[in-house]
Amino acid sequence: MKNIKSHFWYTKSQRNGILLLIMLIIIIQILYYYIDFSPTEIEDKKISETIKAYEKEIDSLRAIEIENRKPKIYPFNPNFISDYKGYQLGMSIEEIDRLHTFRKKNKYVNSPKEFQQVTQVSDSLLNKIAPYFKFPDWVKKSKVKKAYTSKTKERPEISITTTDLNKATLEDFKTIHGVGEKLAGRIIKYRSKLKGFSYEDQLFEVWGLNKDVATKVSEVFKITTKPTIVKINVNTANFKEVLRLPYIDYDLCKRIFEYRDEVAELQNISELRNIKDFPQNKYDRIVLYLKAE
Repeated sequence: MKNIKSHFWYTKSQRNGILLLIMLIIIIQILYYYIDFSPTEIEDKKISETIKAYEKEIDSLRAIEIENRKPKIYPFNPNFISDYKGYQLGMSIEEIDRLHTFRKKNKYVNSPKEFQQVTQVSDSLLNKIAPYFKFPDWVKKSKVKKAYTSKTKERPEISITTTDLNKATLEDFKTIHGVGEKLAGRIIKYRSKLKGFSYEDQLFEVWGLNKDVATKVSEVFKITTKPTIVKINVNTANFKEVLRLPYIDYDLCKRIFEYRDEVAELQNISELRNIKDFPQNKYDRIVLYLKAE
């Protein structure tokens, strides 16, 4: 009994502390019961507006991200649409095949209207992709010429004076569709540099002359007259003489002279093939200008 009673025996100061604690708990409970600690309407409105602002910003960022993920369309020539490109544009397999069949005939579409006639795409798809069509400059020029002839008298057709590739004039080359003043001038300038075309495929080396146009030129103009090229002796020529020759740049010229110093003298021009890193694919063209004596 004494042990139990000892647990409930407190000093005066302890009793006062317990009493003060009980009173404090009661006061807190009363304050909590009668005072509303929930956020005010103004605070709720501010929180709601902040949340809406964040949601709006998130939606804006999401829209930007979706837009960035969409495949972008850049200006392109519709004549060279691949299967994958056509699929991206929304074309069907049949529409793409019609274009490829048309191109195999070495024909080109030169306007959105012609593109639709060949592929049979719908008006809605054409209106969507046509603004990105980019045709070569000569197509635009030819349209201007047509507009001119429709309003005035038709210009007389220019007749070709010769089909010899090595004798054709500027005006002769201009009769080829796709060859203008500049390209015709480049062909003649390159022909002069080569001392004349020895191979018809040298046309494909003319700067700015694309493969399709070069093919058209080679179909009309053939090498009838072989060029007369004075070859120089690789064993006696100086560095500048060899460097001026077509197909030979500084590095190749240097290697030729290093090889010549090494062997003292080339017995046969075919020894050029023994030079390290010699461009074997250009051998037939280089030996047009060099000999070994």
